[in-house]
Amino acid sequence: MTVPHSAPVPPRPAPTLPADVTGPGAAFHRLVFARQRRGWWTPLATGAMGVVLYLVVSTVIGLVFGLVVLATDPSVDIFALTDRLLTIDVSDPIGLAIILLSLAVMWPIYLLSSFVVNGRRVGYISSVAGRLRWKWLLLCMGAAVVVYIVISALSFLLPAEEGGGNVVAPADNPAFVASLLVVLLLVPFQAAAEEYIFRGYLMQTVGRWLKHPAWAILLPVPLFVLGHIYDWAGQASVAVFAIAAGWLTWRTGGLEAAIALHIVNNLAAFGFSVFGLSDAAATDTSIVSLVSSAVMIAAFVGVVEWLWRRGDGRRTVRLTPPPEPVHVPAAYAYPPVYGQPPVYGQPPVYGQPPVYGQPPVYGQPPVYGQAPVYGQPPVDPTPTPAPYDGPPLQPHQAPRWGEYAPAPDTTPTPDSPSPSDGGSGSMGSDAGGTGGSDGGSSGSSSSD
Repeated sequence: MTVPHSAPVPPRPAPTLPADVTGPGAAFHRLVFARQRRGWWTPLATGAMGVVLYLVVSTVIGLVFGLVVLATDPSVDIFALTDRLLTIDVSDPIGLAIILLSLAVMWPIYLLSSFVVNGRRVGYISSVAGRLRWKWLLLCMGAAVVVYIVISALSFLLPAEEGGGNVVAPADNPAFVASLLVVLLLVPFQAAAEEYIFRGYLMQTVGRWLKHPAWAILLPVPLFVLGHIYDWAGQASVAVFAIAAGWLTWRTGGLEAAIALHIVNNLAAFGFSVFGLSDAAATDTSIVSLVSSAVMIAAFVGVVEWLWRRGDGRRTVRLTPPPEPVHVPAAYAYPPVYGQPPVYGQPPVYGQPPVYGQPPVYGQPPVYGQAPVYGQPPVDPTPTPAPYDGPPLQPHQAPRWGEYAPAPDTTPTPDSPSPSDGGSGSMGSDAGGTGGSDGGSSGSSSSD
């Protein structure tokens, strides 16, 4: 019976990696290729999932805030409540905390979305080292603090322009301590979350489709600028910041330098507002502020470049292309059964039925009651008697049970006559003659 065999399924080819990530190495904006799932659709799926989760989480935060305020003051105006959620007021620590927290949650939401869509090795959204490099982050923060103090001290020597806004002195702010604690605790997370979105997610999204780093650095800049409501000078300052942060992220292979610059800048802005030196909610920016901001950013970039050259200078990670798939036939865990397709390449098991299509195993005796192994001669199950090795037997002697007695050899020899010559009569005549002769001799002997 011919058993039909199913056609083998050809192995699925492994996705190839671009030449730039396997040769020189993948820069930060190309690190999507280092993830478990790196298809062209993964950035879109990550963004869609992140937007949905952010809308849900921010809505929950707003509802909880509204319910708490209504429980404490049922006569509160709904418009005043909405204004507290949209306006930065250092004299309102609860509203300030809600605003900063609603921005800080973008960080864990992005981490979760990237893990679900792109799979493992989620640390590559932080740097080429596969994690956030804390020592490098602290070093960059120290450099940013020093640069900011020096540039701010020099800016006080220049004539300052009057800026608008609502400035609240610490003496007039009953929630001064609470607002200061909120700024110190939440601003670092808010600044880091913005960098993970605008320099992390957006740069790697563009880098998944476009290889040159200039696209990944420049294309996210308009979105970052639109997220800040300022006049033209303020927008220009934000654009310079975004370009510098993107270049530092690509140059150093991670978000640490951009996060350090953003944290120090926001701590200074909110800190000055808490101490009554500026208004964090102001939308107009003076020319002096624009120039000092640009000089501070340029100085920080120079210091980071100097520090980076003195370090290991690692900013790429070389990815190894996946090995070529090897087609391995299926192996059954149980003994083969007649009627099933053969399992090629596996030797038959001694004592079990053979598998069709396999070469026979020679030299193994068959097992009684089981099917023979193809390619071996059949064996008579009756035992073969041992040859007789005792003394010679005469023809009239019967062999013992179980012994083999050969038949008498009737082959004529040269010394014996053939049966046609009357061998038996001659033998009798010779015997009689011999007797007569012997009798004669006996008679003559007696006569003597």
